[in-house]
Formats: sequence, C-alpha cells, structure tokens
Amino acid sequence: MTELSTHLSQCKLLGQEAFRHGSSDRVMLVSGGPASHLANWSMLAAPPKKRAIIRQPSRLEMPAAKPHSPISGTIQLIEEKCELRAEVEEWKHGSWYHSVTLIASSVGDLLNKLQPITSPEPFDKPGCNGMASGPFWSGAMAYDMMQWTQPLLLQNPPKEGTLLSVMWLIEGGVFHDRHSDELGIFGADSPWADAAQEALKAIPTEPVETSLLRHVETTTHDDETHIENIERVRQGIIAGQVYQVNVGKHWQGPIEHPFEVFKHLTQSNPAPYSVYLEADDVGFALASSSPESLLDCNEEHIRSSPIKGTCLQGSTPEEAAALRNAMIGDEKERAEHRMLADLMRNDLSSVCEVGSVDIDRFDVEVYSNVQHLVSHITGTFRPEHNGKTAFQSIFPGGSITGCPRTMVCAVIDELEQHPRSFWTGSAGWVDVHTGSSSWNILIRTLEAHRTTSGWAGSIGAGGGITIASDAAKEVSEAVWKGAALRVASGWMEADENPIPRGELEIHPIGYQNLTAAKGTPASVQTLEQCIESNGDCGVLFIDNLDSFSLNVADAIAQSGHDVTVLAGRNKKAELLADPTALFDLLDRLKPTHIVLGPGPGAPDDAPLTMALAHHALAGQLSTPVLGVCLGHQALALADGMEVIPSPHGPVHGVPVRIEHDGTGVFATSTSPEAFTRYNSLVVNENEGHSFIINGRESETGLVMGIRHSSHPIHGVQFHPESIGSPEGRAIIQEFLQNPSDG
Repeated sequence: MTELSTHLSQCKLLGQEAFRHGSSDRVMLVSGGPASHLANWSMLAAPPKKRAIIRQPSRLEMPAAKPHSPISGTIQLIEEKCELRAEVEEWKHGSWYHSVTLIASSVGDLLNKLQPITSPEPFDKPGCNGMASGPFWSGAMAYDMMQWTQPLLLQNPPKEGTLLSVMWLIEGGVFHDRHSDELGIFGADSPWADAAQEALKAIPTEPVETSLLRHVETTTHDDETHIENIERVRQGIIAGQVYQVNVGKHWQGPIEHPFEVFKHLTQSNPAPYSVYLEADDVGFALASSSPESLLDCNEEHIRSSPIKGTCLQGSTPEEAAALRNAMIGDEKERAEHRMLADLMRNDLSSVCEVGSVDIDRFDVEVYSNVQHLVSHITGTFRPEHNGKTAFQSIFPGGSITGCPRTMVCAVIDELEQHPRSFWTGSAGWVDVHTGSSSWNILIRTLEAHRTTSGWAGSIGAGGGITIASDAAKEVSEAVWKGAALRVASGWMEADENPIPRGELEIHPIGYQNLTAAKGTPASVQTLEQCIESNGDCGVLFIDNLDSFSLNVADAIAQSGHDVTVLAGRNKKAELLADPTALFDLLDRLKPTHIVLGPGPGAPDDAPLTMALAHHALAGQLSTPVLGVCLGHQALALADGMEVIPSPHGPVHGVPVRIEHDGTGVFATSTSPEAFTRYNSLVVNENEGHSFIINGRESETGLVMGIRHSSHPIHGVQFHPESIGSPEGRAIIQEFLQNPSDG
C-alpha cells in the first residue's frame, strides 16, 4: 500500500497535486504480515473533503486537578465533564474551511453527532468483506481523550489547543483484500475513482528500499527515573491502591518525512493494525505498526484482543519456541494477562448481553522483534449498544493503562508527569450510522509534528508493572518494544541493539471457555435506570471503582437475578452513607440481596460499603449480604477484625488453592478448590468477633472466607467471577439460593 500511495501521488491522485479531487491529507489503514483472522484488508483513502478536529479546551473549561497522589490513595473524582467540541472542516477552493462545531457530552455522543453530516447511502463501488458499506470516518483519538471517558481531571493535562483527535470522512479509495489478494476501488463514482482505476493497471511491482539518515534522540526518562517509577508502582500495589500499572517513557528527535518512516516500518515491522495518518496543513502525522486491537465489531458482535505478556523473538526457530514456552509457563506473565482478560470482560459486559462475553481464542502472536500473549474476547451487543458506546466504555485500552483503570489513569498522570498524546490512544474507523468499527491501540507508534526546521517525532514504550515485576527487565522490555520505531526513525542503528528478528506467526494455546450459569439470564442496570423505570431492584451491587465489578454483576444476572449497580466511590455515595439517606433508598429499592463489591484501597476508602457493613453486623438489614474482596474486608473490619497488608505480599491474578469447611457459600464446592486472588490487604483474625472463618488459603493459612454466626452475611477474599476461578459461579449461586445456610 505504501508503494501504491507513492504511485498515486505521482499520478496526481494523492498529495499536494491532488487538490482538484480533495485535500492533501492522507489516511491509510494497513494490515501487514500474512493474511489471518487479524489481517483481513488494507485501505488507502481518496483525498478527503471533510474532517473533524478536537483540541484541548481552555483551563477555564477543563481545569487541571488540584495536586494529589493517586498512587498513595488520594484520588479526585468528578461527575460532570466539560463539553466535548469538534470543529468540522470542509475542503473548498484548495483549502480547509470551518463548517460547523459539534458539541457533545462524550466520545460516544460525538460519534452520534457525526451522523447528520454523513451520507447513509451505500457505496456505488463496494469494498471487500468487513469494510463499511457506505461513507465512514477514519482517524485517531489521543490517549488524553480519556478526559471524556474517565471520571478524572488530569494534574498534567495537555496545553490549551493541543490536538487531541483528527478524523476524516472516507467517501472512497483503494482496498486490498488480504485473503483473495484483490485490489480494487471502493466508494462513489467520481473522476478520481475512474483515474485511480486506470492507475492501478501500472503499479510498481518491486518495493523501493528506504534509506535512513541518522539523527540524535533524547528521552523523557532516564533508566534511573524509569526504575523509580516502577518502584513507586510496586509500593502502591503493596498498599492495595492498584493491581497493575502500565508506565512508560518517550524517545524524541528529528526525523525525515514521517511517511518514509512508515514505509520502513511496513517492511521491517509489519503488523495487522498499522496506520498512517497525515494532516498536511496542521503539520501532524502518525506512523503506527500496532499489533493490538482495542475493538473490532459489526452491528451485533464485538471482539477485543488485549495483549499482555512479552518475550523476545529468538535468533532461531528453536530459540523462539523456547522463549515462547517459557513465557506461556511464567506465572508473572500469565497472572498479568489473566488480570487484563478479566478487565476487558468487565468492559465488554457494560455493553453486551448478559452471559454473552467469553474468550474466543488464546494465542501467542509473533512479530518481528517480540512475541505476545493475546486473548480474543467476544460478546453480543445489547439492543441499545453498538461500537460507538463500546468505544466510550473501553477507551483507553486496559493493556496500556492497568487495573483498576480509573485509578491507574490517575496514577499514570502522576508518575509520567506529561500528557501521553497519541501514544496508547487509538486509530481506526467507524460507521457512525451502524456502529460497525475497528480501532487499534497506538503502540509501536511514531507521532510527528512539522517544525520550522523539519519534522520532529516522538515514540513511547513501556510495560505493565505488577508486584512480581523486575525493574531492570521492565526497562529492557521498553527498549525492545521501541527498537523497531527508533531504527525506522534513524535514531538507532539496526545492529546497535542486536534484537533477533522474525516473521509474524500465530500459535494457538489451549484455553477454557467460561461456564455459563444455569437458568434464564436476567438484567443488569444502573441505579438511575432502576429508579427511572420504577422496577424491581433485584440484587443491589455496590461498585467500588473496580475493573471487575461488572463481571460479578454479570455472573449474578446469569443466575436469573436482576442486578442494580450503585456506584460506591463518589460524592453521592458518600451522602448515602448517612443512615437516613441510606435506609430511605433501601426502603425504595427493596433489594433481595446486597453484594459489597471489590475495589482498590482499604475499606475505609469506601464509606458507603463500610456503612452497609456496620448496619449488616448490627442486624439492621433484612437482606442477605455478600462481601467480595474489599467488601469482605469491610465486613471483617466492622466486626472488629484487623485489615492489614498481606504478610506474604500482594497476589493479583493468581489462582490459589483454598480449603474450606463446606459451610455458607462453600456448601456445594469441593475442598480444596482453586480461586483467583486480587488483593494486597487481608483480614487478620482476633478474639471476640462474630464471624466464623470457613475458608483459608492452603499454603499460607490466610483468611479467604467468613460467615456470620447468626445473620445471613458472608465474605470471600478471592474473586469468584475471574476466569481463573472455574468453580466460582457456584459460590455466587449458593449465596443467591441459600444465603442463610451455615
């Protein structure tokens, strides 16, 4: 596609000489490597005639957060966002002219606002299978667009006027079907389409080798600072504030034209979600050879393919296989990946039918320099949702933030101390009428800006930090991930850091599907939806800002119980901690059960959950109560037990063997049984408490389960909803069916 772009430029059908047909901006989506379920088609857009640009609002509209330290547990949440404004421009008379300003409340709302200026008519010349059937929008969203998807203000926001997004209306172009090897024109009948069809008859067959000039780079973080940030994350994990945080660094320097960098990348580092975008008059370009998909969906189904777990390629096939097998068997890599898979299941559950979210496949994907663990998680949309609302729910991707997402987005802002810009944002396309869309995650990406002295570029790379991370290895891993881009940018010689290279391959790994609960699935709704509909509350679930909350709610709903989700970590929740307000709400909702959900930090960080725990222990709730992880700790704390840092260290994403006495929620489970832990703090038993300990970790003896001696109150330290808890659904069903069974 890069050679085709050059050829069409020479034919005056793209670039500066194509002004009769449209702008000189360029939009390319390239699926590199062999054809596969990942690499299906590539697209080179005709000269665009309409685009939408989003820039950072002024400090009056979007102020910076007051200084605080999320890594130490002081997070500042907001409930009201400033308006999201997109300036729509049209190409007329050889220039871009302002057309209309779109004002939206969220990213999903903005995509809806693009509908009236997008023709719903199908293309005269259709593309290949998987492409939009009519005009669609393509472009990129910077990571900093999370200001409209997360309830946060940044301490280090972009400067006023900084480019946050640019998207073009695609009304035609050239497509390449990777499976049939067909090359063709798509879009409306036009003089450009006729001329491009003729130009396709004389495409150069041999790729032109690109030559790179050497430039000098700088970096935002030296290795020592990178290591310090990693250690700060580890301390935050020990304190229970976060489970995993992706922290990175940037390399910066002068480059040749960014399209030359992209041409080199397509040859040296092909990837299935590669993108080249250029807004010529803005002096902005992105050259990405990303291997990762944020989401890929049609009108009914969605797939997300998170990457977590990395090793080098290997100098020989045998060495590559040995490194791959070591990664597959590494507890740290698998725990990190399991955590991400659980997070993405949670995100998809916010827009998908109850019980439809599952893992479709689990692979090792091999690229030129590295190998990755990749899960493909799928779901079926609820009728009111589509790819537009899914983007709002999923962005930014969990693999490049961490877990729990809202907390770690605040931590990343604190540690990295400058905006990420487009690195770890997303690029792709969306049909704003149907919601069908595909977005990558902008890793392995060069962001370029034209200056008075030429083009300057920036490359980011990093990794997910867990309690088991080795700081020196994490720093080296960032170097591996950034190597191909730094070589392509001319900042590093190919042999300067001798990292083995190979071809893209996919190696499937055996995996276990989630076991659906028996019964007719019920629904999951927010408190606002429940009140508006004046319907039954069902099970009241307290969401404590965790990235697994909706997995618990989904598992409950699969058992046939409606679930109402109440946010437990905001200003409204703090007001509900007052007994009068709380019991007024409970009298109105009449929940059948209450579940105190998991979350970051200590129980005292969740006042509503602590209030419910105290009322439950006092016998003031007629409703059975189950505490999960943080909720379990809150119940124990209300009973006079201690909650302390685990004496054996944090455990996140690791299945452990738990022995129990077969009472309470363990009534139908075998002993010992494997359940997944996500916790840094644990309950420390003492004398005189009302809870009976009915579950312990086999190896350490740590408290993993409690039940009250006289009230229908239960707590489990582990996460029964995790993919690493294959029998966890039985715990939830036992609580729902026999909450008083002791």
